[in-house]
Amino acid sequence: MSSSDSSPPDRRPLIVLSWLWVGLPLGYGVYELVRKATQLFTG
Repeated sequence: MSSSDSSPPDRRPLIVLSWLWVGLPLGYGVYELVRKATQLFTG
């Protein structure tokens, strides 16, 4: 009974997908916030 026989599944693709699922809308929201804030303060 070697521990290498039952290795856990690779969850890296799921982790990357989860970060993209949150990070892309967050990045877009920050971009829009900066864009509208510059319009507000520069006239």
